[in-house]
Amino acid sequence: MKLSINLNKIALIRNSRGSISPSMEYFAKTALDTDILGLTAHPRPDNRHIRYEDLVLIKELTAEYKKEFNIEGNPFELPSSEYKGYVSIINEFKPTQATLVPDDTDQLTSDHGWDINDLNRIDFADSIKNNCLRCSVFIDAGTDLSLLENKNINAVEIFTGPYADAHKSGDEELLDQELKKLIFTAESAKREGLRVNAGHDLDLQNLTLLKELDLIDEVSIGHAIISESLDRGFKNTIQQYINLING
Repeated sequence: MKLSINLNKIALIRNSRGSISPSMEYFAKTALDTDILGLTAHPRPDNRHIRYEDLVLIKELTAEYKKEFNIEGNPFELPSSEYKGYVSIINEFKPTQATLVPDDTDQLTSDHGWDINDLNRIDFADSIKNNCLRCSVFIDAGTDLSLLENKNINAVEIFTGPYADAHKSGDEELLDQELKKLIFTAESAKREGLRVNAGHDLDLQNLTLLKELDLIDEVSIGHAIISESLDRGFKNTIQQYINLING
């Protein structure tokens, strides 16, 4: 299991003051200096955190450090005066991985995955797949990937929000149910030859159980790392995640 760090929250703090601080370049380089897989960004149409110039910077830095760049977003978000549109962004930046999420335009954060039937009906992955190494889709735990017919998709990211909630609740039965759904989906994906990623509300407390499954190839974490950094410091927090993931 490898770690991709999401820098959305760094951009959000910066934008809240309309300044250049905290520096995206500093925090991106600090993260890339460690043993991580790469960086994740999720630009949104309202530019509330990651902006176009951030994508330019992250693309340059991940290329320099020879690490991965993962861009998340809704493929149906069209260009506007403030947003280039997700497909156009992928075509321009050609990231290592494009992670497609079914978020609404004004959605606060991702809270559900794609329906498998929708993934099979629509062909948005055609042009996207030609401009990235991996075309990943955000899916709910419990999804049966043997039903996936869209061959342009070669990776999935399992939505771990419900798992994280179950872990926090202390309800062992609920946690067991969520873990079983995660295992089912991860194993069905592996049988189909798909890369298995996971993300949303993962932290140092709930990540251990996912590591022990030995089914997850990549976890994308941002909010928890920035939140925990307020107490532990950014470099130290990243190292704690790396130590946990590397065992």
